[in-house]
Amino acid sequence: MNRLAHASSPYLRQHAGNPVDWYPWGPEAFARAKAEDKPLFVSIGYAACHWCHVMAHESFEDPGVAELLASTCIAVKVDREERPDVDALYMAAVQAMTGSGGWPMSVFCTPDGRPFFAGTYFPPSDRHGMPSLRRVVEAVADAWTRRRGEIEAQASALAEALGEQTRAVDRLALVAPDGGTHWEALSAHALDELARRFDPVWGGFGPAPKFPRPALVELCLRPDVAGHDGPTSPRSRAMAITTLDAMAAGGIYDHLEGGFARYSTDARWRVPHFEKMLPDQALLARCYLHAWQVTGSATYLQVVRETIDFVMAALSTPDGGFASSLDADAGGIEGGHVTWTPAEVRAALGSAGAHVGTAAPARTAAPARTAAPAGDATGRAALIGQAAGALDPARLAATVCEWWGVTEEGDIDGRSVLHRPPGAGLARAPEVETARRALLAARRRRPQPARDDKVLTEWHAMFTAALAEAAWACGDERWARRAVEAAEHLLARNRRADGRWLRSADSGVLAFAADYAWCVECMTWLATMSGDERWTARAEEVADGMLDLFSDPGHGGLFTTGRDAEPLVARMKDVVDGALPSANAAAANALVRLGALTGEDRWTDAGISIASSVLPLALEQPLAVPDMVSALAFADHGAQVVVVGDRPDLLGAVRRRWLPHAAIAWGAPGSGRLWKDRAIGTAYVCHGFVCEEPARDPATLDAQLEHLATGGCR
Repeated sequence: MNRLAHASSPYLRQHAGNPVDWYPWGPEAFARAKAEDKPLFVSIGYAACHWCHVMAHESFEDPGVAELLASTCIAVKVDREERPDVDALYMAAVQAMTGSGGWPMSVFCTPDGRPFFAGTYFPPSDRHGMPSLRRVVEAVADAWTRRRGEIEAQASALAEALGEQTRAVDRLALVAPDGGTHWEALSAHALDELARRFDPVWGGFGPAPKFPRPALVELCLRPDVAGHDGPTSPRSRAMAITTLDAMAAGGIYDHLEGGFARYSTDARWRVPHFEKMLPDQALLARCYLHAWQVTGSATYLQVVRETIDFVMAALSTPDGGFASSLDADAGGIEGGHVTWTPAEVRAALGSAGAHVGTAAPARTAAPARTAAPAGDATGRAALIGQAAGALDPARLAATVCEWWGVTEEGDIDGRSVLHRPPGAGLARAPEVETARRALLAARRRRPQPARDDKVLTEWHAMFTAALAEAAWACGDERWARRAVEAAEHLLARNRRADGRWLRSADSGVLAFAADYAWCVECMTWLATMSGDERWTARAEEVADGMLDLFSDPGHGGLFTTGRDAEPLVARMKDVVDGALPSANAAAANALVRLGALTGEDRWTDAGISIASSVLPLALEQPLAVPDMVSALAFADHGAQVVVVGDRPDLLGAVRRRWLPHAAIAWGAPGSGRLWKDRAIGTAYVCHGFVCEEPARDPATLDAQLEHLATGGCR
């Protein structure tokens, strides 16, 4: 019986043809394990994961392995993106047992879900000190039969340890220090720790593999930190700029189409792990947007535009959603669709001749996903010959290879990942821009990576929030229309008729705390972008539901799962930031912004309460919770900027600045505390709803905003 063929998750459907008798996570698998007295083999991964594909091909497509699993275990396949609660629970178990973690994840559990043995990738045969999957399964089966008491004791002890993780956070909350949120001490401590970890040559914090970690870069960029005189000012700004420049120049950035790969396998940001994930685009587009607002760098704005245009072209679904990811593999080769040899560059540019000149402007944004049909020499000629004048194809190919570092030696098996020297800039001369379009057209004729089309509430809302903020800052109406369309998609597809949000449109899985938190953040930014109070009201509705479903009234903070959700071995709390902000950090940031936008103290108080629940951890290890540090900063300095009526000149002064701890509202006067006694045609800069003198001209407003950006109101 094939139980995965009609799963909502593309990752599960990828395994529908395996000979393994897979079950999706759910009561049917648990009931059969109990009835047959077999352990559960829980395999967790995601659609864009390269090593998940490798293990599937090596082991799960092997009839012998399938037969062994069927005789000893009940096999369960889980999409970590669709079930982050299950993933977090068993990742904690893997880390407790092995000291590390990753995907694919392989966990053996008792029939009631308690883990007793776990690992990540197991090869098809013993090698490099790793046991084969066959040997592991056989050993587990032998222990299940012969040493059942030991297994039960270990499973109980591990389940208790997993529950202890949540209780440890709760105990920290009970000893939270009094007297404020300690933002200044937190920021100084965090920056000192970042300086110790900083790579002064290539940027980033720590050795390879390097993940972008936008929250750490933004901490260095914050105007209220970097703008002050003192030992942290030049240091923090330099750490941010070095990192941003190196990432934009490196192979982790897609120089033909825009957007970022998941992480870099080397210290130079040169060779990435090639999957492209929607939340990475959201967080990095936002980070580069803020960097542009702070520095005015045209390179950073180019990265923003190309990244957003990549997502809109490559990850938009027909019904208005945003898909989750593009695979790391294409045609069975990791990164095979995006790497180049000099011969391939010459072939792409030389088959139809090259005509370039100086009249055509360089593009600073990736085009839509259109290309000449495969084998259409006329189409390639049109791409290469858009400007007047002629350049020898060989010279053009040499120029392009030098521009993007394509060599005979290459970076991976003789193939080069396109990159630029750090600090060299991304603005393309006309001939390079024309060549880029021709190379992209040639690249699209190669085998393409698979796309995971599921629309996750958290990730979709995260990118929509970034899109709305970018539309606001850049005044881009196209982005603004798409942000509204995307938010309406969420409201129509990703929640039930009774208002309960879902993890994704078609899964039926109840949404988690992070889904709710990012919906609040998304809708507050739509309110700022559009000047429409209806989005603020929707944000309040979601915030009410979030606090009702996920709050821990005894110890503070939010549980990952709602009180109406399926019970697991332990009810976890997501408090440590990783590649993505924790659910608690996302919620705290969204709530304090909502409180500043509405004037409702209950939202501000709820956000501060969540942030305070991990304050002792933040004071001791601020880099474990950098996104929560930003919420604590907002709690200390939360401000409001209001532009009343139709004043594009005043709005322009606000758009130009990154104001990380200010909520912004504009348009016709609305209801509530934020709008009380506001004069048409005037701007107000307020802290705790105590405002400076009304600003009626851009110069006055700009001076007030400058002061706000570096610490507060006068």
